[in-house]
Amino acid sequence: MQTIVDRVVPRSTVCDVIELRGGEISTILEIALTDAASCILKIYPESLQWKMAKEVYVLGLLDKADLPVPRILLADDTRAVIDLSFVLLTKLDGVVLGHREPTLTDQELFAVHAEMGAAMRRINEVVLGSFGYIGPNGVWTSHASNRAYMSAQFARKLTEFCTRGGDEALSARLRDSIAARSGLLDAAVTLRLCHYDFHASNILVTAEGSPRLCGIVDFENATAGDPLMDIAKALYYFTPKDLPKREGLLEGHGTRDRPDWQATIELYRLACTLELWCWMAQIGRADALPELTGALEEAAWSRKPG
Repeated sequence: MQTIVDRVVPRSTVCDVIELRGGEISTILEIALTDAASCILKIYPESLQWKMAKEVYVLGLLDKADLPVPRILLADDTRAVIDLSFVLLTKLDGVVLGHREPTLTDQELFAVHAEMGAAMRRINEVVLGSFGYIGPNGVWTSHASNRAYMSAQFARKLTEFCTRGGDEALSARLRDSIAARSGLLDAAVTLRLCHYDFHASNILVTAEGSPRLCGIVDFENATAGDPLMDIAKALYYFTPKDLPKREGLLEGHGTRDRPDWQATIELYRLACTLELWCWMAQIGRADALPELTGALEEAAWSRKPG
C-alpha cells in the first residue's frame, strides 16, 4: 500500500487499511495516512479490468460538474505495483445514507431525497454521443435512438428469460405489451449520462443532525440513456411506506415536467424487473423468481396510456 501512496502523496505514511467492501466486482479499501487525508483504493480482478477504466471515464465526465463525487488520484492497469488493476480516489466525507435512514423523520427523508433528485438531474445534464451501455472508453454498443437502444435491451433480456426457464407465453405477452408502449421511448431525444444505481448505499450524507448530501459513489453501472430510466431504477425498491423518499426524489429531479412520465417510468420498471429476474436465475436464487414472475405477469397487461 505504501508503494501506491508514495506515487501520489510521497511524504505520507500508511497507518491503517480498512476493508469497506469485498466482492465479485471490486474490493474497496480505505487507506488512512499519518499526515494527509485518507483515500480510497478500489482493486479489480483481471476479468473486470474494464470496470476500472469505465469508472475513470465516467468520473472524468463529471470532473467539472458541481457534484460531490470522488476524484481520481491514480489509475493503474499495468500490474507493475500489484498484480491487479486499481484506482486510488479521494475519500468523501459522510456516512452511508442507508445507515441513517431508520432514524430519520419523513420530513428529513423528503429533504435529503430532494437533494439526491437535484444531484441526479445534474448527472443527467451530461450529454453523450449515442445511446447505450457505457464501457471503458464510452458507449460500447451505440444506438441512434432511445427506442432502438431499449428495444435491443428488451429483446436481449426476453431471450435470456426464456433461456433460463421463464415461461414463453409470458415472454410473448411481455413483447406485445412493450411494443404497445414503445412510443413512450421516443420522448428521450437527447441521451444523458445515467448513474443507474442511485440508492441509499451509494449516497453519503452528513453524520449528525438533519442529513445533507455530501457524496455520490459507484458509477460502475452508468449508462447513456433516458433520465427517466435513472429515476425508475432509483425508485425500484421503494415500498408504499417510502412515499416521502419517492416524492422527494421526484420533486428534486423535476420528473413531472415530462408528458407521460409515470407511464414511461412503469415501462422502465419492467426493464428493471426483467433484468433482476434474469440475474436471480443466473445466480441460482430460485426462491426470488415467483415474486418477480408475478410482477412481470402484472406488467404484461399494461398498454399505452390513453
